[in-house]
Amino acid sequence: MFDEQPTLELLFEQLGLGSDQTSIDNFVASHQLPKDVMMHQADFWSLSQREFLSSHWQKDDEWAIVIDTLNELLSQDLQRK
Repeated sequence: MFDEQPTLELLFEQLGLGSDQTSIDNFVASHQLPKDVMMHQADFWSLSQREFLSSHWQKDDEWAIVIDTLNELLSQDLQRK
């Protein structure tokens, strides 16, 4: 069981990515989602990352809010247009 409240930093750690603010900012800037692609279907995720994101979002568990936040961040370029 996971005892800490999920955060964006912890999500990046769970995904095996750099979790400091600079790493998160760089990832978000370089991985914006195309309009017709759902976040968990993006080609930059590994199979295990994709499964983690999809399963926790579908369960609507404690990770879902943080996953939604990441989805919003990865869709920023689209929101500005």
